[in-house]
Amino acid sequence: MPLRLLRFGLSSHYPEPRMFRQHDRLAESYDAVIIGAGGHGLAAAYYLARDYGLTRVAVLDKGYLGGGNTGRNTAIVRANYLTPEGVRFYQESLRLFRELSQELDYNLFYSERGHFTLAHTDATLRTMRWRAEVNKHLGVDSRLIDPDEIQRICPYLDLECGHTPIVGALYHPPGAIVRHDAVAWAYARGADRRGVEIHQKTAVTGIDVRDGQVVGVSTDRGYIRTRRVLSAVAGYTPRITRLVGLRTPLVIQPLQACVTEPLKPWLDPIVVSANLHLYVSQSSRGELVMGASLDPYELHSERSTLDFVEGLAGHLLDLFPFLSEVKVNRQWAGMSDMTPDFSPLMGKTPVRGFYLDSGWGTWGFKATPVCGATMAYTLAHDEDHELIRPFRLSRFAEYELVGEKGAASVGH
Repeated sequence: MPLRLLRFGLSSHYPEPRMFRQHDRLAESYDAVIIGAGGHGLAAAYYLARDYGLTRVAVLDKGYLGGGNTGRNTAIVRANYLTPEGVRFYQESLRLFRELSQELDYNLFYSERGHFTLAHTDATLRTMRWRAEVNKHLGVDSRLIDPDEIQRICPYLDLECGHTPIVGALYHPPGAIVRHDAVAWAYARGADRRGVEIHQKTAVTGIDVRDGQVVGVSTDRGYIRTRRVLSAVAGYTPRITRLVGLRTPLVIQPLQACVTEPLKPWLDPIVVSANLHLYVSQSSRGELVMGASLDPYELHSERSTLDFVEGLAGHLLDLFPFLSEVKVNRQWAGMSDMTPDFSPLMGKTPVRGFYLDSGWGTWGFKATPVCGATMAYTLAHDEDHELIRPFRLSRFAEYELVGEKGAASVGH
């Protein structure tokens, strides 16, 4: 038995420091209040403290740390998007992810696997070619490959795929998976060590706006004075924007996923099918982590369905017929905040001091570090960071949409 484990077992007191402090009460005022203790909110708090010296920051969550979409996603990281704005944004996130374990002194199990987006039709293949050219132009490692190369890299894949043969794929070698809950905990610990306060089980009940300026936040534990509020609550965003009288084009739809029983390692790359609307990867524990496209209705729910897992299983067996006896261990759903152009909604709003980190749909986790860094800059300077200016709320009124559906709707 390792001596460190023995020390834990024989000690009458927990011999290691807590990941972050517990605070009995809220302070009367803070430099900034962040609503949402998921990856995005915690990353923003960390970078506010690290880069701008803003340590009087409170992160509030009505539930528990990482209990929303951060704990419900499938942990895929990539930068092979379709628009120049999206590619630059996620390319920076990929760079930050690569350095994050060392930066936060925490093992995030970051593992580069390579990311396939399979094409089963000529039309889909044209979109893959388009994405590859945009990616290469902006310095992202991404290319179109033929079925022979697909088979060489992933020999277990059935290229016939039932009645929809695979005709090619977009291959993105830097595509990776990372332990999602570790990202949240590491950012929480890093922020806490720099003075940020994290308050779980603290629901926001109101946002005080006077003469168009945020001046405070009401919670079920008391009132806080502040002139900066960041909403980073994913599918709960409409409930927060309603508190300041702000309308957005967000629509909330469920996104479901599931995991199988653990298997011996056999699937190294991440496999996505653009036509079958599914994706699958194998975790470090051996589970197959799988998901499909959004449910085709608006619903504020985190309940998974039998219809989802039945449909997903059928398509997965088209790709990997030998998995027919593998058992699904559990399934779940998250709430995706979708925008009309499938790009995020970030930055300043018409309400002074109220900032949005939202519109994440099915692609929010992979943006965690870049969202934290850019939103921290935006709060500190009261000016949108250059990487998020294309994602401003006003783009819908200005008809300057960032059409990302070809790379985001099931690309995960």
